[in-house]
Amino acid sequence: MKKITIAIDGFSSTGKSTLAKQLAKHLGYIYVDTGAMYRAITLFAMQNGYIAKDFLDKDSLVNSLTSIKLYFQFNADLGFAEMYLNAENIEKEIRTIEVSSFVSKIAELSEVRAKLVEQQQEMGRNKAIVMDGRDIGTVVFPDAELKIFMTASPETRAQRRFDEMLANGDSVTYEEVLANVQERDYIDTHRDDSPLVMAADAIEIDNSFLTREEQFKIVLELAEEITSA
Repeated sequence: MKKITIAIDGFSSTGKSTLAKQLAKHLGYIYVDTGAMYRAITLFAMQNGYIAKDFLDKDSLVNSLTSIKLYFQFNADLGFAEMYLNAENIEKEIRTIEVSSFVSKIAELSEVRAKLVEQQQEMGRNKAIVMDGRDIGTVVFPDAELKIFMTASPETRAQRRFDEMLANGDSVTYEEVLANVQERDYIDTHRDDSPLVMAADAIEIDNSFLTREEQFKIVLELAEEITSA
C-alpha cells in the first residue's frame, strides 16, 4: 500500500477534523489540524491585546511570531493530539466562540500564513498524512493524491457547532453561532492571501444530510482506491 497525502478543505464546521481524525486512525497516518494552529495564533493575539473587536495590532503580532512555539502532543486517553502554545495545553481555550470570532481575521495575515504553511509542509514531507484546513489542497499540498472539499448549508453547520458548544458547557446562542459561521465564510472566501476555494482536482462532498459514518465510508473508499493502485 503506497503512502499518500490527503488534503481536506472546506467551510467552517463541516466536520473536517472529525473526518480527518477517522481517516488517520484507520490508515495509521499522521493527522494535523491546521485550524488549531491558526486558533492558537489567535489566542496568543487575544492574550497579548493584539486583537479585539474593530482592532488589530498587526505589526506587534507579526513581530512576535518568532516567539510563538506551536506543537501537537498526542493524548492517549482522548485518542488524538492536542494543541500546545509555548508549552501550554490550549486545546479547550481555542475552541471558544471568542476565538472563533477572530480566527479568520488572523488567518488573513500573509505573515501568519507563511509561518504556518512552512511548518505544515515540513510535517507532510514524508507523506502518510491527513491534513485539514482552508488551503491544504491549493497551497500547502497542491500535489496531494487525494483532495476533499467539504461543504454544508450555513444553518446545518451552525446547528452542529451550537450543539457541540452546548455539550462543552459554553454559554452561547444559536443566532451567535450562525452569525459567526456566516462571517467566517465571507472572510475565508474573500481574503487576498489563499482564499478558500475548491481545488480543480478536489472531490466535493456536501454532508448536509450525511452521517459521520456515511461520509467516512465514502472518503475511505476513495483513499483505498488510490493507495492500492
